[in-house]
Amino acid sequence: MNITVVGMGYVGMSLAVLLSGQHAVTAVDILPEKVKAINE
Repeated sequence: MNITVVGMGYVGMSLAVLLSGQHAVTAVDILPEKVKAINE
């Protein structure tokens, strides 16, 4: 199952990490600094 999580704040990041154990997760955020930090 593919899951998209919008917003990488406290709740969004926690959900993305939890769900990524068994599913493909795409994380989306509007702040370029957050996106860059997550990708690194």
